[in-house]
Amino acid sequence: MPKLFSDPIWQKPKTVFALQPQTPAGPIDAVIVGGGIMGLSTALHAARQDLAVQVLEAGAIGEGASGLNGGQVIPGLKYDPEWLVEHFGKERGEALVNFAASTADAVFDLIRDEKLAVPFTRNGWIQAAHTETALTAAANRDRQWRARGADVELLSQAEIAAMTGAQGYLGGWLDRRAGVVDPLAYTVELARVTAAAGVGIAERQKVVKLAKDASLWRISTESGAEVRARAVVLATNAYTDGVLPGLARTIVPLHSFQIATAPLPADVGAGILPGGQAVSDSRRILVYYRRSADGRLVLGGRGRMALPSSAADWAHLE
Repeated sequence: MPKLFSDPIWQKPKTVFALQPQTPAGPIDAVIVGGGIMGLSTALHAARQDLAVQVLEAGAIGEGASGLNGGQVIPGLKYDPEWLVEHFGKERGEALVNFAASTADAVFDLIRDEKLAVPFTRNGWIQAAHTETALTAAANRDRQWRARGADVELLSQAEIAAMTGAQGYLGGWLDRRAGVVDPLAYTVELARVTAAAGVGIAERQKVVKLAKDASLWRISTESGAEVRARAVVLATNAYTDGVLPGLARTIVPLHSFQIATAPLPADVGAGILPGGQAVSDSRRILVYYRRSADGRLVLGGRGRMALPSSAADWAHLE
């Protein structure tokens, strides 16, 4: 039976840095609960605005979903620009479209500007269509983003076969704004620059209680530490528990299972994603895949709702 996270393919960078495990004695501007990508990014940008910030992480940096995911960096949302404008109105809809269009830039600009030691490839994302209906949807999506100046391209059956090495897709579309990163390296490097910006990052500090006392929040951890702050950001996502009553009911955590091959021989790898793009298909329960920096093929998809209990839980990917 495969062991959870027993043989990670993502690698921590060789950069050395020290976290600040001590929590502050006096009041600070903000406590960030959760040291994943969202929490660390929030802390970094707050610190750059001269705010005093403390991150409290229940586990270790990179141990959760931020360091374990497929590393696909894809702009856009589930819904296309015209749908967003129709349902949210011109002002709010356009704001959502512009935000969605900028998300991949935000990641790759941060890697460049902060000189993060993160393996990445930015040659785009392919959404592969497996039915005529999906192909029509891809053409519609391509049209909408192309009209807004995005670097996108509709792919024929022959073109997508050449780019992926997979037979059976009817076509698809390519969004060149996207790319892939090593998610563990990105998370750890984000922690490094966040700590360098003056943010305290304390690992193994699970928050168990939030209490408002006049103008300050008192944040208590399982180990007995307490921090006082003017604001609290809960950046726990799928790991959200009962620390804020009712919040967990608004989140549905889903398990995404992944497998990886050994590094592919050169003659085999040459025909599989030679451009290094990210790929996901158009099925309702989709499968996504990419190449890793060391030449593996990494595949993922939605798994069972419970934690895995046998090798059969990965059978749909194998």
